[in-house]
Amino acid sequence: MFLALRSEVEDALEGALSRLELPTDDLGLEEPPEDVDSVLASSVAFRLSGELGVAPPEAATEVAEEIDDDELTYVSEVQTQGPYLNFLPSETYYGTTLANGTDAEYGRLPDREESIVVEHTSANPTGPVHVGRARNPIIGDAVANVLEFAGYDVSRHYYVNDAGRQIATFTWAYETFDEEDLEGEPERDRADYDLVRYYRTGNEFLEHGPEAEVEAAEAEIEAIMQGLEDGDEETYERVSEVVDQVLGGMQACLSRLPAEFDEFVKETRFMFDGSTDDLVARLKELDEAVYEDDAWQLDLSAHGIEKNLVFLRSDGTSLYPTRDLAHHEWKFDEYDRAVTVLGEDHKLQARQLRTALELLGTDTDGLEQVLYSYVNLPEGKMSTRRGTGVDLDDLLDEAIDRAREEVETRLDDRIRDDELEEDDIERIAHQVGIGAVRYDIVAKQPTKAITFEWERALDFEAQSAPYVQYVHARCCGILEEAGLDPEAAFETEAGEDIDATVLEAEAERDLLETIARFPGVVETAADDLEPHRVATYTREFAERFNAFYRECPVLADDVDPELRDARLALVAGSRHTIANALSLLGVEAPRSM
Repeated sequence: MFLALRSEVEDALEGALSRLELPTDDLGLEEPPEDVDSVLASSVAFRLSGELGVAPPEAATEVAEEIDDDELTYVSEVQTQGPYLNFLPSETYYGTTLANGTDAEYGRLPDREESIVVEHTSANPTGPVHVGRARNPIIGDAVANVLEFAGYDVSRHYYVNDAGRQIATFTWAYETFDEEDLEGEPERDRADYDLVRYYRTGNEFLEHGPEAEVEAAEAEIEAIMQGLEDGDEETYERVSEVVDQVLGGMQACLSRLPAEFDEFVKETRFMFDGSTDDLVARLKELDEAVYEDDAWQLDLSAHGIEKNLVFLRSDGTSLYPTRDLAHHEWKFDEYDRAVTVLGEDHKLQARQLRTALELLGTDTDGLEQVLYSYVNLPEGKMSTRRGTGVDLDDLLDEAIDRAREEVETRLDDRIRDDELEEDDIERIAHQVGIGAVRYDIVAKQPTKAITFEWERALDFEAQSAPYVQYVHARCCGILEEAGLDPEAAFETEAGEDIDATVLEAEAERDLLETIARFPGVVETAADDLEPHRVATYTREFAERFNAFYRECPVLADDVDPELRDARLALVAGSRHTIANALSLLGVEAPRSM
């Protein structure tokens, strides 16, 4: 309902300013402080005071006098407070919010008829996913979820690097070394853990092996790269045998988050279909194209980029950026917008890519990047190539183990529920443990570095995933105790019959206003590609719900039946709201904890 109220306020302000013959381009809308009763405020008087020749408070009064409260549906009154105009919600606003909130799809925005491809993760298939890169699939999945809930047609892609030197090296090593040449056993019974040992052994050999043998190995690696460049099917099959096995293992890890993909797009696709060759020919025709240091490059200094973009080696083989340019041209042929989630170390490449696309004539208005800093653990840096990293699987296992301990401790601290079986404990441990990892990572602004800390992530009392998940479990518990199905209680038709006017307590109104804001939070998070805004909202929501729970008994014997039904509807709306918000973050909403 907040979006409807905001639209109504915008229309009212524009009408008032037009009647005063004042510009309507900036309405100064903002959220008021918590101690103000309104749900929306305007600071437009600051801008208008000079044109009206009065102080801002007088300007605010003049604008307010031009707004007829009786013509507004969701606003009951327009009040001025110094230079601000405050818009107070009406009973219709509260009633419609209560009815809408009982819809299981509450918060979902209308279809925008616009397609977006979200590319994320795209880690090189050379071994298990490690913790440092864990932010990419978690943020990427949340970005895709938010965009989809905001009404966009979203396709989730993983761009597979199956053509670079790393993969050629991996293929050579896999074909060259035997099991007895490898060090140690795989840490898990999965292809990515098994085969990464070949990759590490191969790199070690290239650095320290006999010179003549290293030269022969380098020649074979170059031959693999050239075979892919020439579109040789046999070479592609050799490479795919390695890539597909490792990628399958990586998918198994990512599915634990979960992070699912609609399509795995391989680099070689744009080599075999002629796209890369066509692109190279067009790049060479650009004024910025130069041949330096035995390679074709784009000199982008005139565009504010000092480092050249190398797009073709002297032996005629292309590079990752070349194929990615072809990849992006394909994206814009297929989709309206292209969003890519990238580590901060790719900031330069992102600028080079955008500039090169523009030089090639591509409209890049729909090209957006979400840049993030890496996740660190107190143990230090991580590297797949050296085999010294902490894998994402390890982090998730640890999260589940710690969550299980926490759940069992909390059960031991109270009378143990005989109905809570071991399967229930295990389910809750998975929901809470993995939810804690996802929530803690997505809740931070992407550009801020993270050092993951268990105590904070799994704190049931602080502003963490368990703290928010517990609100959902509490909602379910109240509804079940009332004999209602949490999934279907007070569906829209029944919700419309509930009298919201009996919800007069401050905690009730605060919770209704918070529920009303959810669609607006979805819209802002989607527009700005910032899912952490949803996480911030869930913490605020949890605080408002807990205040309601403390101050407004729902099932007490002395609660009037009409008030009881209204409060139950409010709990049902709260359940839908927090469940949908957590779902956008990829965090499960447990029915019990």
